Amino acid sequence: MITKFDSLFAGHVDMDDVGYGGVPVNDRRYPNEHLATVFEKAEAMARLMDRLGYTTFWMAEHHFQREGYECIPNVLMLALHLAHRTRRLRLGCGFNIAPMWHPLRLAEDYATVDILTGGRVTFGLGRGYHTREVETFGAPLRDQAANRELFEEQADIIFKAFNSEQFSHHGKHYTLPAAVPYRGYDLKDLTLVPRPLRRPVECWQPIQGGSARALDFMAKHGIQGMVGGGSAEGGAMHKTVLAWQDAHRRVGKELALGERLCFGFHFFIADSREQGMREAAKYYEENMKMFGELRLVRALTEEQIEIMRDPLRAPGAKLPRIEEAVASGGFLCGSPAEIVDHLKRLERAYPGLDRVSISLSVGVPKAVALDQLERFGTEVMPHFAGAAERAAAPQPMPA
Repeated sequence: MITKFDSLFAGHVDMDDVGYGGVPVNDRRYPNEHLATVFEKAEAMARLMDRLGYTTFWMAEHHFQREGYECIPNVLMLALHLAHRTRRLRLGCGFNIAPMWHPLRLAEDYATVDILTGGRVTFGLGRGYHTREVETFGAPLRDQAANRELFEEQADIIFKAFNSEQFSHHGKHYTLPAAVPYRGYDLKDLTLVPRPLRRPVECWQPIQGGSARALDFMAKHGIQGMVGGGSAEGGAMHKTVLAWQDAHRRVGKELALGERLCFGFHFFIADSREQGMREAAKYYEENMKMFGELRLVRALTEEQIEIMRDPLRAPGAKLPRIEEAVASGGFLCGSPAEIVDHLKRLERAYPGLDRVSISLSVGVPKAVALDQLERFGTEVMPHFAGAAERAAAPQPMPA
């Protein structure tokens, strides 16, 4: 039963001339003053979501994005700020990119924010998908096997540091602690100071390819999974859910369909599905331009990717269109009643599913984003158990 509604904000600033016929991704440049507006935009969204009873506001860690698409470099720092601007909304790390961190610095920073916010920040880990970001920080990404190997060792260290009062680690990439004399003794172990007060730490990770190795690793550590386009009609999506169950079975856990998962959608509410697709098409197309060639839309051909870079060719070319995404169930678009109906069908198909995340395509300006989140919160969420009660409940003071 769906009881929790989240939203993911990757961190895009307001931008003009979006869509297949708009400014090419690599030609976008914004001054620092405009890039910095992402923080005010995030705060406005968080405050509205807090008032309406959303569960978690997820934000993504990204770097060097002068194009304006993903402009939040430190999710934990922004989450701490937003915890002081809201009363009950959880703030989610969606996601901290472990290969760009030393694992102990990430563990320390999360533990600190866990304490200072009274447990309102949700931990999340990812491997990264921008070569400009990950490789610039000195970690591999083009070599996917090396990236996964590094990520898995880092996650092992992070959970060891969270859960053990004293720990050590001897791996391929890290030897912890350093083998040095310290204050009259040979250093053999470390203690994370501080450790999170709330343990075990709730952790989330995106599921992209859904390989058995990735799902087994998540099941071993108790990491919960976020999957995009969570449609009951999607064959690939359903296979991922079944593979998720199998991975947990291998560690002795039986899960209901959809349990320990969050299904994520892009969405756009209007008075009708046709109106919604007309209004949202340019944002869907900008999203496709941005993410299509970053191995996040696997069905695209090299020719399609090249065409999307050309605003003269792209509008009339055979490229992904919002109508197809809506028809497949991966993009929620239409009247509130149509969206409620779609989510109710998901509830019936996936009885273990209790959480859905809705997000807006890159390029959606602040005013439209706030209107869309308001409509979803007031016209869709009250049809699901728990959502209306959360919106009406007294709001505690910030921790």
